Amino acid sequence: MASISIFTLAACSGGTAPTASDGAAGSATDAITVYNAQHDTLTQAWADAFTKETGIKVTLRQGDDSELSNQIVQEGAKSPADVFLTENSPAMTQVENAGLFADTSAKIQEQVPAEYRPSTNKWTGIAARSTVFAYDKTKLTEAQLPKSIMDLADPAWKGRWAASPSGADFQAIVSAMLELKGEAATLSWLESMKENSKAYKGNSTAMKAVNAGEVEGAVIYHYYWFGDQAKTGENSKNVALEYFKNQDPGAFVSISGGGVLASSKHQDNAQKFLEFITGKAGQTVLQTGTSFEYPVASDVAPNAKLTPLSELQAPKIDPAKLNSAKVTELMTQAGLL
Repeated sequence: MASISIFTLAACSGGTAPTASDGAAGSATDAITVYNAQHDTLTQAWADAFTKETGIKVTLRQGDDSELSNQIVQEGAKSPADVFLTENSPAMTQVENAGLFADTSAKIQEQVPAEYRPSTNKWTGIAARSTVFAYDKTKLTEAQLPKSIMDLADPAWKGRWAASPSGADFQAIVSAMLELKGEAATLSWLESMKENSKAYKGNSTAMKAVNAGEVEGAVIYHYYWFGDQAKTGENSKNVALEYFKNQDPGAFVSISGGGVLASSKHQDNAQKFLEFITGKAGQTVLQTGTSFEYPVASDVAPNAKLTPLSELQAPKIDPAKLNSAKVTELMTQAGLL
């Protein structure tokens, strides 16, 4: 692997100090800057492998989805970013709607199936994660589980389930509900959530609460459970996962996105970086690494421990239609934000 150096650049709002991947070839004029809201270790692995193969250096600026998307919109055509990577797609749509992305290359579009990229091709899917209901298997049987995420609005679930409403992960799930069920039904569900659920900071914290018996279930993404199981399992030993399937809003598969900024002065290298991530080598990092996210491109199979994407029966949603601004408005109206 290429070596990693840490150094200071012009400050950005929030996040950690930028990191760079150093290659044997390439120069400062070839380097690209990536605003990264994906997992630090995953993107560092991508960047190191890309630099090793091409000699093009990659500087990573870390932050979360909404923080970095808002920053890019504020910076506009003056943004120093060449590439933007996210965990969830609504932040990508925000930047796209501001007219700040270039089209993805023909090679990227060839590597990524249509269901894992927006119809506009202004950005692309790079990975995916499945919505699940993580439940306390010592307290609930499969017969007692909700058949749909919409069932959690029932007063019978009051005080029994949890989520992390302030996070981009959960807000992406709500954006799918909004697209599938409409504004009125989504607001009604969110108002019931305010009454029924317990709020935690982060998916892993919500899962720990289930494991500790504080609540019977939590709406999270699948990879938190698999990641904990791959370590000690101490935060998930009492937890099992329910996949809602049946095109339910609770079967939503969130697409992590990558896009090249139209203002980038390194268009070719930025496109090459996304081509690498969505190519065989980049997607294999997902298959063999520790993120337990799903590959979405180049016919790379997921980690053998994961249920294949084809079996999740996820609802079909154009990622370009996910509306983060309306979700924030509705969640605020419901008292969740």
